[in-house]
Amino acid sequence: MSNLIKTVLLLFASAFLTHLIPFNHFFRSLNTMVHEFAHAIMTLALSGHVMYIELYANHSGVTYSQISSTWSLIPISMAGYTFASLFAWFMFYARSKGKDRLGLQMVTLVAILSLVLFVRNEYGIVWLAGFVLLNALMLAFMPRWLRDGYYLLLAFLMLEEAVFGSFSLILYALQDPGAAGDATNLSQATPIPAIGWAFFFTVFSLWCATRSLRIFLGGRKSRRSKAPAVQPRYED
Repeated sequence: MSNLIKTVLLLFASAFLTHLIPFNHFFRSLNTMVHEFAHAIMTLALSGHVMYIELYANHSGVTYSQISSTWSLIPISMAGYTFASLFAWFMFYARSKGKDRLGLQMVTLVAILSLVLFVRNEYGIVWLAGFVLLNALMLAFMPRWLRDGYYLLLAFLMLEEAVFGSFSLILYALQDPGAAGDATNLSQATPIPAIGWAFFFTVFSLWCATRSLRIFLGGRKSRRSKAPAVQPRYED
């Protein structure tokens, strides 16, 4: 069985299992937060101005910004889906190295920066505040087994939303190329149509998912350090 088929089957299995977990709906805005945060950071990196971000209860979001040049629309529009996929990969990589705590701290940092600097609508503010508080409780007070399970839930939800979100972009581009979000923006700035960009985002997310799941199935790296080798001493 090819790696791609294995990846797709594992993603569907994890999507089914995570939907059985109570309150999973609350955490599905995580991917949107990272997606919109990437747009905002890329805008600032290219000397643009971020006015505000809005996160919605249906897991969608939008970043309102002003850019200084037309060409900068390309990297800004590409940043959302690509960074979200890479962030999911990072979460699995951090876990494989025994750095779950660092991974959760990074997720929390993105949420805090989004809350303080960018997000201004009521739902977005309430969701971010609740998410930061929950993460702080997990980091400070919860037993490790519970924190590890929570971290895996976030990692898999992040991965699922990255893949299925980019795949849904293909459907939007087929139905209405002018209403396919970032793919539409990129089609207006490049010769590539919206469906082409939607396929690119989907392939990239699957590439990241394949590597993420390969890392997950490979297990964690042992934290135990090797004992130093004993050097024999010979005395006359």
